[in-house]
Amino acid sequence: MSAAAAPTPTWDPAQYLRHAGHRARPFTDLLARVPDLPQDPPRIADLGCGPGNVTALLAQRWPTAHITGYDNSGEMLDKAHSEHEGPTPGGGRLDFAHADVRTWTPDEPYDLIVSNATLHWVPDHVGRFGAWVAGLRPGGTFAFQVPGNFDAPSHRLMRDLADRYGLTDTLRHEDAVLAPEAYLRRLADLGCVADVWETTYIHLLTGEDPVLDWVKGTGLRPVLTALADTPDRHEAFLHDYRAALREAYPPGPHGTPFPFRRIFAVARKEA
Repeated sequence: MSAAAAPTPTWDPAQYLRHAGHRARPFTDLLARVPDLPQDPPRIADLGCGPGNVTALLAQRWPTAHITGYDNSGEMLDKAHSEHEGPTPGGGRLDFAHADVRTWTPDEPYDLIVSNATLHWVPDHVGRFGAWVAGLRPGGTFAFQVPGNFDAPSHRLMRDLADRYGLTDTLRHEDAVLAPEAYLRRLADLGCVADVWETTYIHLLTGEDPVLDWVKGTGLRPVLTALADTPDRHEAFLHDYRAALREAYPPGPHGTPFPFRRIFAVARKEA
């Protein structure tokens, strides 16, 4: 996948959390489709937990669970440790650990392995599915959601501009995620009963240049990281990208509509 050439981005938890409500909704929609887990209290892994705000939602759904969020960003993990780690009100526990999703393999049986808006950063992530499903207890679930908007104006314009700035290999392309049918086929091949679907959210964003503000927290991070040591190019890129986004996403009377397609999968391992 094209993501293999992308540099490891530097993450900014505060910027990421500026749109926390919109970003959390797909995760809550994903969890609503997860069936009962085989063990109580359950053991749960969250791959790519970020600052831990959505990992904490797992403790609301499964109050007794021992939940571990894994991430490879020290900045994100610092935020998660300080704000979410510890005993949960239902008698469970929430903790966080450093791990690279590209190589992470379960070292104990899990009832649920979940990933929220992370796998598109992992080249050939479907190649990891076998190890993760093998790490589930019988009757356990592997569930994830990924963005499916790489052909949206926000991302096309970003890639076109990156090409002009000599950053062609910095960003992920359309092949960063698979078609829903391909995910369904792969999960079924692993012996899972899979439910795969897609949804396009129309987020109504407010404020000045809200789409730029959104992508600064996620998709634009590799570019911001690559240009961090050249302030003039950094500012020039943002100037050009801001102008293009204003034309592609004009504000309306109530805010700026921002369509965002996502792909979901819930795969249950046979009991």
